[in-house]
Amino acid sequence: MRQWTVDAFAAEPFRGNPACVVEPLDAWPAPARMQALAAENNQAETAFLLKGSDPARFSLRWFTPTVEVPLCGHATLASAHVLFEELDVETDSVTFETRSGPLVVGRAGAGYAMDFPADPPRQVEVPPGLAAALGAEPLEVWAAQYLVAVLRSEEAVRTLAPDIAALARMGSAASRPGNVGVAALAAAGSAYDVVSRFFAPGSGIPEDPATGSYCCLVAPLFAAKIGRARLAFHQAYPGRGADLLCEDRGARVLIGGAAVTVAAAKLRIAL
Repeated sequence: MRQWTVDAFAAEPFRGNPACVVEPLDAWPAPARMQALAAENNQAETAFLLKGSDPARFSLRWFTPTVEVPLCGHATLASAHVLFEELDVETDSVTFETRSGPLVVGRAGAGYAMDFPADPPRQVEVPPGLAAALGAEPLEVWAAQYLVAVLRSEEAVRTLAPDIAALARMGSAASRPGNVGVAALAAAGSAYDVVSRFFAPGSGIPEDPATGSYCCLVAPLFAAKIGRARLAFHQAYPGRGADLLCEDRGARVLIGGAAVTVAAAKLRIAL
C-alpha cells in the first residue's frame, strides 16, 4: 500500500501545509488503526480514501495525530492532487463524501478549486482570557466552528507569539475549544487581501500552516468587510506561508490553491 506526502496550498515544495494521503482503500480500517498511522505520520492531517463504484467519487476521512476531524481543507486538496497527478484519475473533478457533506474538487489552471460549505461566523464578546492567551488585544471576535480574532494589522498577525496551552482552553458556545484563528487586512501594496494564522491545540496541532476549513469562516467575514466576493488569503505560518484564493458564494465557499508532491512511500503494514 502506498502513501504520498503533499504540500497543499503551495506552488513549490516546503511551503503550504503537508498532508499524508493513503492510497484508496476497499474498506475502512478500524478507526484506531487509522488514528495510529496518523500519529506515526505526525503531520497535521492524514487523509484516508475509500473507493466507490464511481471512479470519480470517493469517501474521505481526516485524522490529525490525535483526533478525527469533521472537515479539513488542505488534506482534501492533497487527496485530489494525488488522484489527479499520482493515480491518473481522468476526470475534471472528483467528489468526496465526508462528514461535512459532499465536497467537489476540480482542476483550475495550475491548481485546484474546492467547493466547501460556508460557515459564516457571528460576532461575540471577547472570551475571558483570550487576549492574554494571544498576547494581543483583538479588535473583534467572531465564532462559528472556530473562534476568529480580528487583529489591528498584518504585523500584529505575523509577530503573534501566543500561549498555546492557554489557547487550548479557549472557545465559545458555538466553537470547538482550542481552535482559534487570527486575521487582519493585509498591509497596503500586498499581493493578498487578508493575512491569517490558525492555532489548533484542541485538535493536537499547535499551529496549522494552511487551513482550508478556516476559510469557510473568514471568507464570508472579510468579503462583507471588503465588499468583494473574491479574496486572496495568505496564511503566515513562520518559515512556510500558504496562499489560498477564496470566493464567497453565500452558502458555499470556493477555495483554490496549488499542491506539490514531495514524497512517496510504501507502507509495510496492513491497515
